[in-house]
Parts: sequence; structure tokens; C-alpha cells
Amino acid sequence: MQAPHSSLRAAPRPEGPRTLFDKLWDAHVIRELGDGWALLHIDRHLLHDLSGPPALNDVRTRGLPLHDPELVFATPDHAVSSQPGRVATTFPLGGRLHAGLKQLTGAMGVQLFDLGEPGQGIVHVMGPEMGIVLPGLTVICGDSHTCTNGGLGAMAFGVGSSESTHALATQTLRQQKPRRMRIRCEGRLAAGVTAKDLALHLIGRLGAAAGVGYAIEFAGPAVEALDVEGRLTLCNLSVELGARFGMVAPDETTIDWLRGRSYAPQGEAFEAAAAYWRTLASDADAVFDREETLDAGAVAPTITWGTSPEHAIAIDGAVPDPAHAASATEREAWNAALDYMGLQANAPIAGTTVDWVFIGSCANSRLADLRAAAEVARGRRVADGVRAWVVPGSENVKRAAEAEGLHALFVAAGFEWREPGCSMCVAANGEQVPPQKRSVSTSNRNFVGRQGPGARTHLASPAMAAAAAVTGRITDVRSLA
Repeated sequence: MQAPHSSLRAAPRPEGPRTLFDKLWDAHVIRELGDGWALLHIDRHLLHDLSGPPALNDVRTRGLPLHDPELVFATPDHAVSSQPGRVATTFPLGGRLHAGLKQLTGAMGVQLFDLGEPGQGIVHVMGPEMGIVLPGLTVICGDSHTCTNGGLGAMAFGVGSSESTHALATQTLRQQKPRRMRIRCEGRLAAGVTAKDLALHLIGRLGAAAGVGYAIEFAGPAVEALDVEGRLTLCNLSVELGARFGMVAPDETTIDWLRGRSYAPQGEAFEAAAAYWRTLASDADAVFDREETLDAGAVAPTITWGTSPEHAIAIDGAVPDPAHAASATEREAWNAALDYMGLQANAPIAGTTVDWVFIGSCANSRLADLRAAAEVARGRRVADGVRAWVVPGSENVKRAAEAEGLHALFVAAGFEWREPGCSMCVAANGEQVPPQKRSVSTSNRNFVGRQGPGARTHLASPAMAAAAAVTGRITDVRSLA
């Protein structure tokens, strides 16, 4: 069943030039509430195995019906095992959460994409690939990385449990409009440099709090040149800049990518929708509250060294010295990060030995990501002493990769080919990097304990992660070309 596309409904147009975010906000305001607050219509509500059962159960115990069950979609991802041949109960806690999600969605008329079915996978991967997420829509999920979906030109944001309950019951949310920031990426990314490198570079340059209170629009020639998968990766890490929203204006690349997807409009309805999507770019004279500009051609393959995504340096750089920190607070944080990560200040980051490699997560587990990693792995072997996992982002990604033979290439190179899910990104399913072991991960967070108690995580692109796997150390992927 195709869900309605409420973003096409008519809405009053305020006077004056508007940003992309302004246009989507204005199109969804049901009522102005004053002081920048508004009641918004929610077009799509995504649920996963951690967020779904509590919210659905809360609505049910209050005796409330779901307002629009056809606009709600669910899939198990966070707590399911990625072990080959897994079933729902392979990880027992995940099995209980899965059972609750399955029972509640079935009873309440919500579409569930279950294990082994097309559509199952990481919620921020399956939403776009199924065409559930479309340009111009408001999209919510009980997960901070919902901003990923802004790569399609959607106004997508994470919500808390009470907001999720409210949206299930009313299909609305009360929100305060953020300020607008535009980050223009001029030029083009060099060979061997990806959207993940660009995102980490931006966070390292601007800081993890730069986007607090803003909706970020990524623009400029380097962004326009990205494929949709790259745009999704860039928007995924908006929250690591502190922003709740990250967006890229839809264009012909977006439209071509969405054509024919299961839940997207079809035929003449698609062309009508595409005509609307083409109007969503920021007006030429739109004013942003903050503007940042970056020379994308100067970005190198980038990797983190510490315990925040803002601890990011070029692969040919050195681990920072706390003596050069800008403040006493930063100096203390850098010292703590060096101690946790087992690194020495001023040492080159390249050449640092690694124990684990994880290729997956909502940041980098799409087909294009797996292709990039496979190209590095082709004809090579995982280094002795390294354990390397490849976890597709969805059942559809897994099947497409297997149809291309990528799984066989990875297995021949010594990688483990796993089942779709969040897996080791957040370690909610029991899959963890052992204490004090060093991991190069394509995920989005390197916080203390994120991949397991004591795990030492370096964030990188799929190609850089694959390079670490086959060399046994943090390596400039360009040296393997």
C-alpha cells in the first residue's frame, strides 16, 4: 500500500525569500503557537525495536487509537543479532524486544518489515531505500540520527518517547523553529575522499556544538556532486555537529534515485511529485542565520583520534598535543581522550595498529559504501590479528550486494559477512569490541564505551576502514591505489 503524500497539500506562502527549511516548515504548520513554536503535521513516523514498543504500548494503554497507522513504519534493527543465520531470539534481549514490536504493530495496523523480509534493516537505511522517505516530508523517529533522511530533502529529526507517543496519537508535534545555517562546500572532493571524510572534517573544524539550535543545509558544488548515498552520510553526521536537522536540497540526482521505489508515487503521480520537489531549493536571496564555507578540494581522508567526532584529523596528521588546546577545559578533555585511546600526543595517526574493523551503521552501510570497501579488499587479505565485519544496512542492501558478488569478495579476503542491523555501532545487541581493543569503524560516534566497555574507536570511511583491515594499521587508502 502506498501511503499518502501530505507534503503536496497546499499551504499559505509567507512573503519574502525562504530557505529550504523554511519552505518545509511552512508547508507543515497546522497552527502557530507563538514565540517561534508551531504545531506541525508529521508525514512519516519510523519505529525500531528500541523506540517502537514503548511508544505503541503507551498509546494502547491510554486507550487511544493510532491517528494514521498507514503513515507509521517499523523494523527491528538495534537489538537484533547480526550473526549469520540469526533468528529473532539469537540475542535473547533482542528477541523480547522483537516480539513486543511484532505483537504491537500487528495489533495496531502498523507496517512491520520483519527479519529476512525486503525492507528490514537499519531504520535510516530502509526508509529512503523503500521510498517511504521523500523530499518535502516531515519524518520522525525515536533516534537522533533521523537527520540522515534530510539527504533526500526531507525535514527529518529525532524525537523522545513522549513526542513519539503524541505523534502516534495525533500525527502532530509541537516544535520550536530552529535558526538556519548553510554550509557551502566549494570545489570538488579529491580522489579517495568521500562524504564521510567531508563530514568528519567539518566536525573537526567547526566543533561538535557548532550546530546546536540550527537546521543545517549543506550546499555548494561538492555537495551537488555527491550521490544520494553520500548526501545521506553527510546529513547523518549533522547531529554530531549538534544539529537536530541536516538537509540537502532535492535535485535531479534525488529524483532519479527515487524513481520506481516501492513506496514512492508511481507514473504520473511521481512526475507531479517531482515537479513539487524541484521547487524546494532555497531561494537565491534567502538569508541564513549563519553561513560557513569550505574548500572541499582541501579535504583529505579523515579519521578520529579521540572520544568525540570533533577529534578528527587528516590521515597524514599527528595526534594533537593538549599543550596546544584552546582552553583548560579542552586540555583536560584531550588528556582524558589520549589516556582512554592509548595514544601519544604528536605521534602520527597513520601506522597505529588496529584489532577490529567494523563496516556498517546508518552512516555507511549502503550498497555504495560496500562497493567502496570491496574495491579496497579486492585481491587482498585481512591482516593477521584483525577481525573485520561487514554488516549491510538492510535486507535489500544485503541481497543487492550478494547479487553483485560483493559478499564472496569480502569472505575471500577474510572479512565476516553478517546479517542486517545496527550491530557493533552502538553494541545494543551484545556485539562489542573487547576492552582496550582498537577499532576502525564506519559508524558515527566514538564516545567512551560506545562499541563496548573500554573499546577504542576511530571513525573513518568504508574505504579507510577496509584499508585498515588489510594492512592491520590505520592507513591512507590512497597509498593502496
